[in-house]
Amino acid sequence: MSNILKKRTSVLVRGAIVLISVILQVLTMFLLVRLLQEYASWAYLLIEIGSIAVVFVLVDNSSSFNSFWIVIILALPVFGYCLYFMWGRKHTNSAFYKKYKKISEKGRDYKQQDPAILAELSEMHPNKAQVSRYLVHEGFPLYKHTSVRYFEVGEKKFDAFFEDLEKAEKFIFLEYFIVSNGEIWDRLKEVLARKAAQKVEVRLLLDDFGCLFMDGDEIRHELSKLGIRVSIFAPIVKDVSRLTFNYRNHQKIAIIDGNIGYTGGVNLADEYANIIDRFGHWKDTAIRLEGDGVWGLTEIFMEMWELSKEKEQMDYNKYRPTISVDAPGYVQPVADGPANNPDNPIEEMYTHLINKARDYIYFTTPYLVLDNRMIDDLCRAARSGVDVRIITPRHYDKWYVYMVNISNYGRLMENGIKIYEYVPGFIHAKNVISDDECGVCGTINMDYRSFYLHYECGVLMTEVPAVMEMKEDFLETMRKSERVSLDAWKQRPIWQKCVQGILRVFSPLL
Repeated sequence: MSNILKKRTSVLVRGAIVLISVILQVLTMFLLVRLLQEYASWAYLLIEIGSIAVVFVLVDNSSSFNSFWIVIILALPVFGYCLYFMWGRKHTNSAFYKKYKKISEKGRDYKQQDPAILAELSEMHPNKAQVSRYLVHEGFPLYKHTSVRYFEVGEKKFDAFFEDLEKAEKFIFLEYFIVSNGEIWDRLKEVLARKAAQKVEVRLLLDDFGCLFMDGDEIRHELSKLGIRVSIFAPIVKDVSRLTFNYRNHQKIAIIDGNIGYTGGVNLADEYANIIDRFGHWKDTAIRLEGDGVWGLTEIFMEMWELSKEKEQMDYNKYRPTISVDAPGYVQPVADGPANNPDNPIEEMYTHLINKARDYIYFTTPYLVLDNRMIDDLCRAARSGVDVRIITPRHYDKWYVYMVNISNYGRLMENGIKIYEYVPGFIHAKNVISDDECGVCGTINMDYRSFYLHYECGVLMTEVPAVMEMKEDFLETMRKSERVSLDAWKQRPIWQKCVQGILRVFSPLL
């Protein structure tokens, strides 16, 4: 009982530190602005001029994310400018940004594209190959000789996952956003402790915000005694003034001996396996790679590990795959992060897939918080005859995001896009399927956080049998969902429309 109280107290203290720090910063800025207005009007005027200059720069680079800051700065010229200075601008000269770029450049040296593979795909699918060529240019090679297994629910993923962990002989790399106490975590600790005792190298990379309700320091202390190396990504109490705790590591990767890799939406918590009930049936998906393409996921993990550690550098070559698998199709692991803004490979991948779709493109996502450019792309595809369908949750985990989801339905449906809400529970799956040819499974939500604020990952698959399994799963999920009516959407209550309108303005921060 005392341990439980201690853990809860630790969580409350950590959260309170961050909350109080942010409140103090906002109050300090507000008081500073008032003092400038009253006692240093010349300085206030100079800052107003600076605000106007920033607005012109943002308009010139006019994504919806920047439009949010334009609204804030225009509505609150000096206060809004101070907020943007702290939280909105990109610190290209910061130590963290420089470290990220250095690690990314190092990673490129280990991600060499076999030109024969790219040429083969280009001959087979000249249309879709443009997406792969773009990703290759961004540093994400295309691989063959990789089998893909698709899991339509989290519990099936965990069955295979634990079976593979038991067979590990050299190393286990795990990277997850959320960790929670329960059966999954207890079972994982037992397996990892046993493997570490067998001299298997075990590394566990966790996001500090994702394991907020578990003490990260306690996890590190407990597992380190078992021979397991643990790194906590971006501690939330560190550098609060830049609000870097908003830039979370949302990736979910598991690597076993360099030959098997997992990714998808499934975290290390019981609800993802429907062991406990949260928001009804938890619908999530994952994929298992085996063969050459696992190297793409392994390299992503190692970059994030080095980013989370102050000085450690890994010898990447030690962890390359040792087997190839005779399997059809092509896989292309991809990753992204806030340091790339405004050039975001994952967002551009989605945009390319939408614009290259000929017959259909299907999406599952828990959050539908889109910028104007992607909405335009989706609507243009639908108007050109592409069958565009999107499944979102009926049972939400965040009411304010669900409100923004609903607010986005109207324009999409008016242009012929079919929107469905998953009725049995919460759909957390992040999938794209297009034209019976290619698909994406990963950690990527269709929202600002995934495209601008989070570190994400996924795998683009082309001519892989698992793509058709993803399609069948989508159609089965659609049968358990209810299509949203445009007429019903138009008749929603006035208060709901007002709340949604306000939340849309702030959607880049939700």
